[in-house]
Parts: sequence; C-alpha cells; structure tokens
Amino acid sequence: MDKNIFKRNELLAQTVIKGLQSRNMSGYYAADREEALRLALSLIPEGSSVTMGGGTSVHEIGLVDALKKGEYNFIDRDAFEDKRAAALLAYDADVFLASCNAITNDGVLVNIDGNANRVSAIAHGPKKVIMIVGMNKVCGDVDGALKRARNVAAPINAQRFGLSTPCAKTGACFDCKSPDTICCQFLITRVSRHKDRIHVILVNDDLGF
Repeated sequence: MDKNIFKRNELLAQTVIKGLQSRNMSGYYAADREEALRLALSLIPEGSSVTMGGGTSVHEIGLVDALKKGEYNFIDRDAFEDKRAAALLAYDADVFLASCNAITNDGVLVNIDGNANRVSAIAHGPKKVIMIVGMNKVCGDVDGALKRARNVAAPINAQRFGLSTPCAKTGACFDCKSPDTICCQFLITRVSRHKDRIHVILVNDDLGF
C-alpha cells in the first residue's frame, strides 16, 4: 500500500473510532492483519462460545483458523446440515463475528442481508459483536454507505454465491425483487443501546467486499 494512503487511513480511522465511541460502540485501529488478529483474540476470552455470519474479512485475518485451533467453543455453521439450527445458536453465543458492508466517517454501520441471520444477530442476541472492517469500507455518509453496500458488496456476493440477480450480471444494483435477491434486510446501526456490546476493529488494509 502506498505510504500516503496508509497514513490517510491511519488518520481517518481515528475519526471513525471517535464516532463509534459517541455511539456506545468500541473502536480499535490495526495497522495490518496480524495486529487485527491479536486485537480480536484479546477480546475473546478462552472458553467463549463463538459463531459468525459469512464475513470474508474474519477469514482473511486468520481469526477463524485461530479459534478452531484454540480453547474456544467455535460454532462452525458450515459443519451443520441444518443451517437454521446453526443460525439460531448465534443468538445465545458469547461472541458473534462479522464485518460490515460499509461504515461512515462518524461511525454508523450499514449492512444488508438476504436471510437476515447476520443483521439480526448484529442487532440483538449475542453478548458481544466483534467486527473486522477494512478501511476500504469507510464512506462519507449513510447515503454513500448504502450505495457501497448495494453497488459493491451486493453484486460481488451475488456472484460469489452463484445467484441469478441483475447485479450479478451487470455489477450494479437494479433495486430488484428477484427471488435470489440478497438485499432483503437493511440494518443501519446508528447507536448501540448497550454500551460496548459492539466492537469494531478497523484494519489498514483492503478486506472483504
């Protein structure tokens, strides 16, 4: 990464962290993926029950592998034949891992979902939510964050899952009502009612979609 971009991200992260703190959420800065992994593990006590949505960023920093090898009760939804049963376990977990589709300069989180298992767990249920967020997901405001979620994250995820949506075919949102649409539920986390339930680790790297 260019040193000027790295420095800009470093400074911008501090602004985002202040925004998160003003919204009852905890923010952290990690200079790289390795530091992000150390920070995340420091927030997860051994013996914790841990599960997640489909966050690519969580995998990219090596957190899933570390949890599987460590002294944690990692609930691997991919190992469940009954996906609904796996999703329901998330609501009573000690820790839920995720990323977000976009985050604003002042700390508002924006997420979209198809089945709503991810956004519902972020909103309520697990005792702690830890988000791994690359600085590529920071946007100027909520409108920009929604545009990013719909025109960047959604088309890539639709392609990744092999779905037949207009965005998968064109790369842009058509505000569709396709049977395959993954833009069913929109979650804008403006404030966390429970202080420090949501922890956001901002990583000075491009992560996820």
